[in-house]
Amino acid sequence: MMLLRVLAAFIVCTAAYGERPNIIYINADDLGVMDVGFNSDRYNTPNLDKLRAEGMLFTDAYAPAANCAPSRACVLSGQYGPRHGVYTVGNSERGQSKHRKIIPIENTEFLKSNNLTIAGALKDAGYRTIHLGKWHVSPDPLQNGFDVNIGGGKAGGPSGGGYFSPFSSGPMQPFSDQYPMGTHRVDIFADQAIKFIQEHKNDPLFVHMAYYSVHTKLQPVPEFIEKYENKNVNAVYASMIEKMDQGIGKILDELERLGLKENTLVLFCSDNGGICKTSSQAPFRAGKGSYFEGGVREPMIVRWPKRIKPNSTCGVPVIGIDFFPTFLEAAGASIPEGKNLDGVSLMPLLTLSGSIPERTLFWHFPIYLEKYAGVADESHDPLFRTRPGSALRQGKWKLHEYFEDGRIELYDLQADIGERNNVAADYPEITAKLHQALKKWRKETNAPVPREPNPKYDPR
Repeated sequence: MMLLRVLAAFIVCTAAYGERPNIIYINADDLGVMDVGFNSDRYNTPNLDKLRAEGMLFTDAYAPAANCAPSRACVLSGQYGPRHGVYTVGNSERGQSKHRKIIPIENTEFLKSNNLTIAGALKDAGYRTIHLGKWHVSPDPLQNGFDVNIGGGKAGGPSGGGYFSPFSSGPMQPFSDQYPMGTHRVDIFADQAIKFIQEHKNDPLFVHMAYYSVHTKLQPVPEFIEKYENKNVNAVYASMIEKMDQGIGKILDELERLGLKENTLVLFCSDNGGICKTSSQAPFRAGKGSYFEGGVREPMIVRWPKRIKPNSTCGVPVIGIDFFPTFLEAAGASIPEGKNLDGVSLMPLLTLSGSIPERTLFWHFPIYLEKYAGVADESHDPLFRTRPGSALRQGKWKLHEYFEDGRIELYDLQADIGERNNVAADYPEITAKLHQALKKWRKETNAPVPREPNPKYDPR
């Protein structure tokens, strides 16, 4: 029955779109919405700028979570956080216990093996699949639908020696003998991705290019760092962005050389907001770990020359859980039986053939996330980037609810993109309506809300 549904969907999609496209999903790590050349003149990203010119820019694109593992778990599963329980990295009791008013919900560290991923669904539909780079949602991507794994494991950062070979441990260690000392991970990933594409150029491909860049620990890239010195940016950070952009360019150039560009869907985005102490996300407030816009807005481009109008722009709010159904539709594959997807296919927007239903976007974070830089994090207080709560966006409105004290905040993003002016008291009916929608969504997704007081909390 499953095979018949997939075949039927393939036939329908083939009639609509022609030959199944290759799909390349490029995911940067901790790269803020303002950390790309097409959004800011502080950074040099010529290959991403070209990708933007040849594809569609989404101005209101969101990560489904504000930090690494939960965002990736949501995207790869196509589900909001409450469906799988991955809310953070490791322990949910972050920060000092005496500062936490309530006991946070226990975190689930990894996606369950029976939770079908994008890669698994595409593999079942006949795609060759490869993961390169950061994984972070299970011990091994090969357990989650990938044919090939280059460098992916449970670690969240570039462990085993940083960004340059040799690598002392971890899944990148075998490559220490294959590449000269001092070879950057970005170059290894580009080389391995190109080899895979060359080997399977006659098959439909799914490439998950998940860079570690620009996750800490920051390491300078010598050939790029000089140009950023005395330029009012973190030169080390900027050099890492440009190095990643160079690696992306190598992969895109190979697609063109092989004649695969026209029918390859390339989606570029980040996993969450940037770290604002390293790179300001102004005019957006805060950064990674916060549910203000700076923590969840992300740069997003989609190019598919065969179907997407070049240099086009979409202002419809979209979110990472939409990638799963989008890739399925592009590939001519139906939603597998029993798989619950929370997002929607973006194909009508990408092809300018229609619209998607008006909807509300949600975030749920029933735990704590400790500070990076105190006041410089632009959060509510200098102790945490965020405290337990939920948020939603509906149209121009953004509503936050915090569970420690039941505080509600409402922001008009059209007038106040920096989320500085809480207008909940000025619009009580809108606030009540949105709060009700948030509670209804939590009930539908079985989202746990922490209520138990923390006996170790010190109100002083």
